[in-house]
Amino acid sequence: MHHHNHYYGHAHIMARYAGLDDAAPPRIRGYLQHGWNVADGFNPTHEFFDGATRFVWSPDVAQRGYALGRRNYHVVGSPWLYLQELEPTLGLFDEDNGKPIEREGTLWFLFHGWEGGKIHGDHQRLIDEIRETEDGPVTFSLYYTEYDRPEVRNRYLDAGFDVISFGRRGFSYLGTDPDFLYKQLAAIRRHRRVAANRLSSAILYGASAGCEVAVYGDPMLMDGEDARFGGNARVERQWPELIGKDIDQNAAAQITRHELGADFRLTPYEVRHTMFDGSTND
Repeated sequence: MHHHNHYYGHAHIMARYAGLDDAAPPRIRGYLQHGWNVADGFNPTHEFFDGATRFVWSPDVAQRGYALGRRNYHVVGSPWLYLQELEPTLGLFDEDNGKPIEREGTLWFLFHGWEGGKIHGDHQRLIDEIRETEDGPVTFSLYYTEYDRPEVRNRYLDAGFDVISFGRRGFSYLGTDPDFLYKQLAAIRRHRRVAANRLSSAILYGASAGCEVAVYGDPMLMDGEDARFGGNARVERQWPELIGKDIDQNAAAQITRHELGADFRLTPYEVRHTMFDGSTND
C-alpha cells in the first residue's frame, strides 16, 4: 500500500511473524505506524487513500487520530514487540562460545534528522555531559543521516566512543535494510543502559528489552521540524516520568508497555488476515 510500511524492515518482520515470505513481504493493506508518535501515528503531511486502514501501536494514538476527525484505526502493537517474540535470544549469547553475555555500558542514541532535515546542536556540550553521567563504556548510535556526515560522526569518534549505525530505512521500496531492527535489538540486549537526548522509539525499545533508560542532554533542533503537535516541549510535559538521568525504571516499563501496545498484539493468523488480506505462500 505504501513504501513507509517497509521502513526499518517492519513489513518484513510482520510477514515473518505471519508465516509469509519475509524476503519479499506481501503488501500491507493500509498504513503501518513506523515510529513512536505523539500525534495520530503518522507524519502530519502524509496523504492517505480513502478508506485505508491505519495500523497503529497503541489506543492513545488511535484516540488522537479520531479526535482529529480521522478514521479506520486498528491497534496492533509495535513491530518491535513481534520481533522480540521471534528472536527471544538474539544478542544475549556470545556467538563464539554460546555463553550468556553480561550486559555492560550504555548505548546512546542521538536525536536524528532525516533526508530532508539536518540536526543542529552543541555536540561538545553533549559529549561532556555524557562523560560526566555515564559510568562504563559508551557506544554511540547514529542514524545514517548523521553517520554519513563526517563532521558529526568524527566528533563522537574523537571523543573516544564506539560509533555504530544500524543501516538505512529505505525509500520507495529501495535501500531498506530489513535487518535494521535485528541489529538494534542485538545491540540493545548487550547493554545495561539505553539513553538519548530526546524521548524516542529507541528509549521505549531499550526499556522493553530490560535496559535501564534515561533521557537528558541538549535536545538539539532539526531543520524544518514540524511543531504543530507541540514539539519536544510537549513531549517533556506529557511524559515527565521518562525524562531525566535517573528515572523510575518501573514507571518507564509500565509506560513502555502502553506506548508499544503490548496488550494489543495480534496472533499470526490475525496478522495474516488483517494486515495481509489472508495471503499465503502457496
